Amino acid sequence: MNEEKLLFYREQQKFSPLLRWFVYISMVLAAVLSIKSVWEMSSGRGSLNMQDILLPILVGVGIPIAIAVLFLYLKFETEVRADGLYVRYFPFHIRFKKISVDGLSECYTRQYKPIREYGGWGIRCGIFRKGKAYNVSGNKGVQLIFKDGGRLLIGSQRAEKLEEAIRAIMKSK
Repeated sequence: MNEEKLLFYREQQKFSPLLRWFVYISMVLAAVLSIKSVWEMSSGRGSLNMQDILLPILVGVGIPIAIAVLFLYLKFETEVRADGLYVRYFPFHIRFKKISVDGLSECYTRQYKPIREYGGWGIRCGIFRKGKAYNVSGNKGVQLIFKDGGRLLIGSQRAEKLEEAIRAIMKSK
Protein backbone atom coordinates (compact mmCIF):
# COMPACT_ATOMS: atom_id res chain seq x y z
CA MET A 1 0.00 0.00 0.00
CA ASN A 2 1.20 3.51 -0.80
CA GLU A 3 2.55 5.06 2.44
CA GLU A 4 1.10 8.50 1.61
CA LYS A 5 -2.42 7.07 1.54
CA LEU A 6 -2.10 5.01 4.76
CA LEU A 7 -4.91 6.48 6.83
CA PHE A 8 -4.65 6.72 10.63
CA TYR A 9 -7.70 8.93 11.20
CA ARG A 10 -10.57 10.49 9.25
CA GLU A 11 -13.33 12.82 10.35
CA GLN A 12 -15.94 14.74 8.42
CA GLN A 13 -17.94 17.47 10.14
CA LYS A 14 -20.82 19.67 9.07
CA PHE A 15 -22.47 22.55 10.84
CA SER A 16 -25.15 21.43 13.29
CA PRO A 17 -28.63 20.84 11.83
CA LEU A 18 -30.05 23.50 14.17
CA LEU A 19 -27.64 26.13 12.86
CA ARG A 20 -28.26 25.11 9.25
CA TRP A 21 -32.04 25.38 9.71
CA PHE A 22 -31.59 28.78 11.33
CA VAL A 23 -29.58 29.91 8.26
CA TYR A 24 -32.13 28.45 5.83
CA ILE A 25 -35.09 30.10 7.57
CA SER A 26 -33.22 33.42 7.82
CA MET A 27 -32.40 33.32 4.11
CA VAL A 28 -36.01 32.54 3.16
CA LEU A 29 -37.17 35.47 5.31
CA ALA A 30 -34.59 37.77 3.67
CA ALA A 31 -35.79 36.73 0.21
CA VAL A 32 -39.46 37.21 1.12
CA LEU A 33 -38.78 40.65 2.61
CA SER A 34 -36.86 41.65 -0.51
CA ILE A 35 -39.71 40.62 -2.78
CA LYS A 36 -42.19 42.38 -0.48
CA SER A 37 -40.20 45.64 -0.62
CA VAL A 38 -40.06 45.52 -4.45
CA TRP A 39 -43.80 44.84 -4.50
CA GLU A 40 -44.45 47.83 -2.23
CA MET A 41 -42.20 50.08 -4.35
CA SER A 42 -44.01 49.10 -7.53
CA SER A 43 -47.48 49.61 -6.06
CA GLY A 44 -46.51 53.07 -4.74
CA ARG A 45 -45.14 54.36 -8.06
CA GLY A 46 -47.56 52.79 -10.46
CA SER A 47 -44.85 51.33 -12.66
CA LEU A 48 -41.19 50.51 -12.35
CA ASN A 49 -38.63 49.90 -15.02
CA MET A 50 -36.68 46.63 -15.10
CA GLN A 51 -33.59 48.12 -13.38
CA ASP A 52 -35.65 49.15 -10.37
CA ILE A 53 -36.83 45.57 -9.93
CA LEU A 54 -33.86 43.49 -11.07
CA LEU A 55 -31.17 44.63 -8.61
CA PRO A 56 -33.26 44.26 -5.41
CA ILE A 57 -34.49 40.85 -6.56
CA LEU A 58 -30.97 39.66 -7.49
CA VAL A 59 -29.48 40.89 -4.24
CA GLY A 60 -32.42 40.06 -1.99
CA VAL A 61 -33.12 36.63 -3.42
CA GLY A 62 -29.85 35.58 -5.07
CA ILE A 63 -27.56 36.19 -2.10
CA PRO A 64 -29.77 34.37 0.44
CA ILE A 65 -30.10 31.40 -1.93
CA ALA A 66 -26.32 31.35 -2.46
CA ILE A 67 -25.69 31.42 1.32
CA ALA A 68 -28.24 28.63 1.92
CA VAL A 69 -26.66 26.47 -0.80
CA LEU A 70 -23.21 27.17 0.63
CA PHE A 71 -24.33 25.94 4.08
CA LEU A 72 -25.82 22.85 2.45
CA TYR A 73 -22.43 21.84 1.02
CA LEU A 74 -20.04 23.14 3.71
CA LYS A 75 -18.02 20.40 5.34
CA PHE A 76 -14.74 20.16 7.19
CA GLU A 77 -12.63 17.06 6.66
CA THR A 78 -9.58 16.02 8.64
CA GLU A 79 -7.30 13.13 7.76
CA VAL A 80 -4.15 11.90 9.42
CA ARG A 81 -2.02 9.97 6.96
CA ALA A 82 1.44 8.48 7.31
CA ASP A 83 3.02 11.58 5.75
CA GLY A 84 1.10 14.31 7.59
CA LEU A 85 -2.13 15.94 8.67
CA TYR A 86 -4.57 16.94 5.93
CA VAL A 87 -7.47 19.37 6.22
CA ARG A 88 -10.09 20.52 3.76
CA TYR A 89 -12.88 23.02 4.31
CA PHE A 90 -15.05 22.34 1.28
CA PRO A 91 -15.92 24.31 -0.91
CA PHE A 92 -13.19 26.80 0.09
CA HIS A 93 -10.50 24.16 -0.27
CA ILE A 94 -11.07 21.93 -3.29
CA ARG A 95 -8.02 19.82 -2.44
CA PHE A 96 -6.72 18.76 0.93
CA LYS A 97 -4.17 21.08 2.49
CA LYS A 98 -1.19 19.20 3.94
CA ILE A 99 0.18 20.17 7.33
CA SER A 100 3.56 18.58 7.84
CA VAL A 101 4.22 17.18 11.29
CA ASP A 102 7.96 17.80 10.84
CA GLY A 103 7.41 21.43 11.80
CA LEU A 104 5.35 20.61 14.92
CA SER A 105 6.78 21.15 18.37
CA GLU A 106 3.61 20.42 20.35
CA CYS A 107 0.17 18.89 19.93
CA TYR A 108 -2.53 18.54 22.60
CA THR A 109 -6.28 18.28 23.03
CA ARG A 110 -7.96 21.28 24.55
CA GLN A 111 -11.29 22.90 25.19
CA TYR A 112 -11.59 26.39 23.73
CA LYS A 113 -14.08 29.24 23.47
CA PRO A 114 -14.89 29.54 19.74
CA ILE A 115 -16.47 32.99 19.85
CA ARG A 116 -14.14 34.59 22.39
CA GLU A 117 -10.89 33.13 21.03
CA TYR A 118 -11.57 32.97 17.30
CA GLY A 119 -14.73 34.98 16.62
CA GLY A 120 -16.87 31.92 15.86
CA TRP A 121 -16.67 28.86 13.66
CA GLY A 122 -15.23 28.39 10.20
CA ILE A 123 -11.77 29.25 8.92
CA ARG A 124 -10.79 31.74 11.57
CA CYS A 125 -7.85 33.84 12.67
CA GLY A 126 -7.64 34.18 16.42
CA ILE A 127 -7.05 37.39 18.26
CA PHE A 128 -4.17 38.01 20.65
CA ARG A 129 -1.81 35.55 18.93
CA LYS A 130 -4.16 32.59 19.20
CA GLY A 131 -3.28 31.58 15.65
CA LYS A 132 -5.60 30.11 13.06
CA ALA A 133 -8.51 27.73 13.60
CA TYR A 134 -10.49 25.36 11.43
CA ASN A 135 -13.68 24.44 13.23
CA VAL A 136 -17.33 23.68 12.55
CA SER A 137 -19.06 23.18 15.87
CA GLY A 138 -18.38 22.36 19.47
CA ASN A 139 -15.58 23.59 21.68
CA LYS A 140 -12.94 20.86 21.59
CA GLY A 141 -10.00 20.47 19.31
CA VAL A 142 -6.34 19.72 18.89
CA GLN A 143 -3.95 22.63 19.35
CA LEU A 144 -0.90 22.44 17.10
CA ILE A 145 2.13 24.56 17.96
CA PHE A 146 4.81 24.80 15.31
CA LYS A 147 8.54 25.17 15.81
CA ASP A 148 8.37 28.64 14.25
CA GLY A 149 5.84 29.75 16.90
CA GLY A 150 2.76 29.47 14.67
CA ARG A 151 -0.43 28.01 16.09
CA LEU A 152 -3.31 26.11 14.50
CA LEU A 153 -6.39 24.70 16.20
CA ILE A 154 -8.22 21.85 14.49
CA GLY A 155 -11.77 21.53 15.83
CA SER A 156 -12.94 17.96 16.28
CA GLN A 157 -15.82 15.96 17.69
CA ARG A 158 -13.24 13.27 18.59
CA ALA A 159 -10.30 15.41 19.65
CA GLU A 160 -8.58 12.71 21.72
CA LYS A 161 -8.55 10.28 18.78
CA LEU A 162 -7.23 13.00 16.47
CA GLU A 163 -4.44 13.83 18.90
CA GLU A 164 -3.55 10.12 19.19
CA ALA A 165 -3.28 9.80 15.42
CA ILE A 166 -1.13 12.94 15.10
CA ARG A 167 1.18 11.75 17.88
CA ALA A 168 1.49 8.36 16.17
CA ILE A 169 2.80 9.90 12.95
CA MET A 170 5.00 12.36 14.89
CA LYS A 171 6.72 9.38 16.58
CA SER A 172 7.21 7.60 13.25
CA LYS A 173 9.14 10.58 11.81
